[in-house]
Amino acid sequence: MAQAFRSPFSIKAKYMKKITLFLMMAWACGQALAAPALSPKEAATATELAKNNGCLSCHALDEKIVGPAYSKVAAKYGDDKDAAVSLAQSIRNGSQGKWGRIPMPSHGNMSNEDILLLARWVMSTHK
Repeated sequence: MAQAFRSPFSIKAKYMKKITLFLMMAWACGQALAAPALSPKEAATATELAKNNGCLSCHALDEKIVGPAYSKVAAKYGDDKDAAVSLAQSIRNGSQGKWGRIPMPSHGNMSNEDILLLARWVMSTHK
């Protein structure tokens, strides 16, 4: 009996989501390393993103509301060269247990570029 030819390069659909996420995170890592400082325009855009996406309902620059102050997040992860990428992942997927019992909801409705900009902005608040 002859078997149908099966390409060794075919990728099952269930792996596509993981591969896509990996590639997006690799891209985000490269972006974070390529441009660590924020321009004034990027900072203004990030501030608007934080306002428009409910971030400021739970976070403030220098004081804890529901979640930690942005300056505390930046101070905690300031020595981590991958902090912006890790923070972007937490913004995208949500997180729990890093700063207490109250979970941060996911923000999967935002673009990867906007999430990375927000993460870089938070990391820039360290004094």
